[in-house]
Amino acid sequence: MRKKERALEIIRRLKEEYPDAGCTLDYDDAWKLLVSVRLAAQCTDARVNVVVEGLYAKYPDVNALAEATPEEIEAIVKPCGLGKSKARDISACMKILRDEYDGKVPDDFDKLLKLPGVGRKSANLIMGDVFGKPAIVTDTHCIRLTNRMGLVDGIKEPKKVEMALWKIIPPEEGSDFCHRLVYHGREVCTARTKPYCDRCCLADVCKKVGVN
Repeated sequence: MRKKERALEIIRRLKEEYPDAGCTLDYDDAWKLLVSVRLAAQCTDARVNVVVEGLYAKYPDVNALAEATPEEIEAIVKPCGLGKSKARDISACMKILRDEYDGKVPDDFDKLLKLPGVGRKSANLIMGDVFGKPAIVTDTHCIRLTNRMGLVDGIKEPKKVEMALWKIIPPEEGSDFCHRLVYHGREVCTARTKPYCDRCCLADVCKKVGVN
């Protein structure tokens, strides 16, 4: 089975297995997702969702958060880890949104990449989830699973994985596909234990178990 054929079959099956899969970070505005995805680095989405409740209660909009000092932000987001650097990035990012984008998150990939603390993974998440544009989010689940499945060949660098997947994943499927990989990676194709291949909906098309 060629990579593109395997990819399409995997997409089809994951749609059936996780029909309602979506972003596991809670947000109701683009700037909030921008904040949450920065806090999610080396932290669980579940913890981020709890911590941001306190942050938004005190700073309910871009302007309010832009006015806060990094130290004030850090005091709230510290439970997410790396508090100092995350608070610094969030503060700088909100100031740019306030001063250059009228408080709005730009819907341009390159402009997103120029925001403090925003890398390709975060920019793709924003593009796909907020603006409904083609996106491939190469988080740890995506990298681990696509290598196991044989969609990429021993590539660990996020950008290289992203570029390889663009060649075989239909653009309109990329964002949801990556969300479903997160669900599948947490429940079945796990990292810290032996993958549960015996109950995987992809077992007969996954390269890891010897089917090509």
